Amino acid sequence: MRSMANSGDAGVYDMKSSLRRTGFTLIEILVVVIIIAALAGMVVPRLWPVSDEAKAKIAQGDIANISVAIKLYRLRSDRFPSTDEGLKALYPEYLEKKARDPWKRDYQYRYPGTHSPGGFDVWSLGADPNNAADDVTSWAE
Repeated sequence: MRSMANSGDAGVYDMKSSLRRTGFTLIEILVVVIIIAALAGMVVPRLWPVSDEAKAKIAQGDIANISVAIKLYRLRSDRFPSTDEGLKALYPEYLEKKARDPWKRDYQYRYPGTHSPGGFDVWSLGADPNNAADDVTSWAE
């Protein structure tokens, strides 16, 4: 063990310096917390599935946009697209890309509509394509 007499003030100075550097500063901790929060904010939404209720709201907005595109088609062509032509008649002039619902299925189209006499029907099959109760439609139920 070294004696303090031989080392002079250097031993005391080193001891003070080592005591100061034993912990993290508040700024360092805050920076780490902010980085973790930013990473979590980017990763969590991709890992957390979107609820079917939110997907139904997205489908309602899509159907409203498709309905506007169909009406624009009618204004220029003096007719609605036939059921056989379907929504394909709207690409690329009235819709930029093929419309698919949030469940990754094509939207359905029928003219003349059975729910909208004199008009058309547009709908999504919803989360369960075999259950009509969860369909998202262009007509009021």
